[in-house]
Amino acid sequence: MADRIIAVINQKGGTGKTTLALNLAAGLARRAATHLVDADPQGSISQWVAMAAAHTGLPPVAQPGADPFATIAQLACTHRYVVVDCPPAIQGDLVAAVMRSVQVILIPVLPSPIDLWASVGMAAALGEARRLNPDLRAGLVLNQLESRNALSRAMREALAEFDIPILQAGMQRRAAYRSAAVEGTSVYGLGKRAQAAVADMEAIIEEVLCL
Repeated sequence: MADRIIAVINQKGGTGKTTLALNLAAGLARRAATHLVDADPQGSISQWVAMAAAHTGLPPVAQPGADPFATIAQLACTHRYVVVDCPPAIQGDLVAAVMRSVQVILIPVLPSPIDLWASVGMAAALGEARRLNPDLRAGLVLNQLESRNALSRAMREALAEFDIPILQAGMQRRAAYRSAAVEGTSVYGLGKRAQAAVADMEAIIEEVLCL
């Protein structure tokens, strides 16, 4: 049975959801058997994995099918980790099935007021999901952080008002994440030029495994 079934979700697009899901899965795959599920109709993570070379170490990806709950449960029987890339939505049968199936939800958030407002809806959706999945855990992951940016610091303080813990680790604004997508790999596949991004992901993974 999987140690962690993780969904990456946000109702707002452009928050780095797929980037986080792909690189998270790549890091977990270095630890144990890992499988991706592409629940986003846009299919971005499937395209990313499809253009990757065989040696890049990206985990395989599956579609959720007609019964996402069954698909995720089946993969969890044969893989230590399952990572689900969700659509940019918090409503609908697909999202409801995913939120009922997973153990951990990660919510990437950009350091901007608009993303802060969107997080209000995520907090409400999470509360609703816990009615059917009471052991569901969640964490906010700040993305495109700039350590010297006062807005990033202010966002962390503002998000603390929500009933969702904020991971201490986050994704700094780094070119390596874009390069990995362009080259069909993860930051782990970029070698020394992505050392800082790999350190970001490793810190996130260590926190996620303790949630």
